[in-house]
Amino acid sequence: MAEETWVGGAIYGYVMAGGGSTRFGFDKARAELNGETMLARMCRLVKDATGSVSVVAPFGRYADSGERVVDDHWPGQGPLGGIITALMDAHARNRGDIWRLIVGCDMPFLTREWLAYLAERALASGAAIVVPQSALGLEPLCACWHTGATGKLQHAFEDGVRKVTEAMKRVSMEVVDESDWKRFDKAGRLFWNMNTPAEYEEARRIVEAEGR
Repeated sequence: MAEETWVGGAIYGYVMAGGGSTRFGFDKARAELNGETMLARMCRLVKDATGSVSVVAPFGRYADSGERVVDDHWPGQGPLGGIITALMDAHARNRGDIWRLIVGCDMPFLTREWLAYLAERALASGAAIVVPQSALGLEPLCACWHTGATGKLQHAFEDGVRKVTEAMKRVSMEVVDESDWKRFDKAGRLFWNMNTPAEYEEARRIVEAEGR
């Protein structure tokens, strides 16, 4: 059987904010950089890149964010459930948006230019997922996902798969190599994320020094 391909279609942006922040000490979506919470920062960047944004989070969380919040169908089950929630979102489907740009809420060095490039690349792709690869491996929480992949990802979830990169093996992928994404960040920090107070302090120092 030939592999499915999907080309074109509009794109809708999502910020994932369902993590427990256990190592961080407090909710890292509310951590501030240059007077802006990480959640607000990520929403601004995604909206600038795609023209739209919603937050995927457990029920009742971030109602004060000023953004549309989609209740995670599987709270506490890890990011794969949140990704599937975004893919199933009726609001974006009703708009005709068949791609999802999905990012985590804890990556302080993402840029609008990079996210716009990623979105444009997805719209021209025949794969189900367009995902960058760093030295640490695939970066699924800064990737574009086609709604045509929803069924296979949901089946993986129902089969007990919780690791995102494991579920991704069930659909086609286009990998964005380091040579492509490093054009947008020569320091190689695009996918650096904050998991501890020390990493937060380092991010604050860099952001303030560079005026980001």
